[in-house]
Amino acid sequence: MTDAESPKPPAPTPAVPPAAPGSPDADPAEARPATGESAEARPATGELSELHPSDLRASDADRERVAEVLRQAVAEGRLDMEEFNERVDAVYRSRTYGELEPLTRDLPTATAPAVSLAKGSFDDDPASTEIDWSRRVDPGAEPTSRGAFAFWSGFSRKGGWTVGRVFTSFAMWGGGEIDLREAHFADRDVTIRCFTVMGGIGVIVPPELDVTVRGLGFMGGFGDDATGRGTPGSPRVTVTGFALMGGVGVERRLRKAERLRRKEERRRAQLEAKQARRAEHERRHELHRRRTQDHHRHADAHRRRAEDDHHGIHGGDAS
Repeated sequence: MTDAESPKPPAPTPAVPPAAPGSPDADPAEARPATGESAEARPATGELSELHPSDLRASDADRERVAEVLRQAVAEGRLDMEEFNERVDAVYRSRTYGELEPLTRDLPTATAPAVSLAKGSFDDDPASTEIDWSRRVDPGAEPTSRGAFAFWSGFSRKGGWTVGRVFTSFAMWGGGEIDLREAHFADRDVTIRCFTVMGGIGVIVPPELDVTVRGLGFMGGFGDDATGRGTPGSPRVTVTGFALMGGVGVERRLRKAERLRRKEERRRAQLEAKQARRAEHERRHELHRRRTQDHHRHADAHRRRAEDDHHGIHGGDAS
């Protein structure tokens, strides 16, 4: 090949000075924030708005509403206590809506309308502890039961049953239970009549109910642990009757869902106290570790100074 036919070397590419920051020709990848934060560490504009609703953080009120749904489910027999405890533990460990949703997916209330943000009553919002008596008292409603009888056997009236103006019960050599905690009332003035012969009847009322006990016992007892005023709007319930060589007891008890709620509050408080103690222990451990490091650092510095002094003295003697 001749010199005329040899290929010419490529022309050198002229050096282009880097564009000034902020100019149209500047490379965005080379831009760095003034604070030293990397561009990758900052979320892009609108990234948070694109989060799925299930990824949003849940509040304490959200967790409490889900826990109340679980308490209601165990009160209705939809969950056993083992399942309930497992799910409640998961509720208070949850951080997002996506972690809360599966815990009530198989429960009927999971598809119920969302709870309003306005203040409501117990019957509107299960997380409330108040009873809305306007929903419990329905004058003229048909009673579910007007009476009960037990002879060498027993009877029970509980749950969301409707009590008439007068309810009469009798137990002989047997027993019965009349539970008004979740009951509805067909009248604002209700009389519960209890008669026993060598038997027993227990009447259970919620703390919010207006109750008066006027029974009599002969060679037996007619217990009264419930007489007292109720909350505004409560129906007036009078328990009367006669106990012969038997007993009738009237007492106030919390609703099952309310008992579970208080139990979970105590459990949650104990868990928070335990976490606080653990955090305090870790803080003290870290403080002890730092003090130990400082002690070793000072000891090393003192040792080095002593060695330097020792070498200085012996070096001077040698000279």
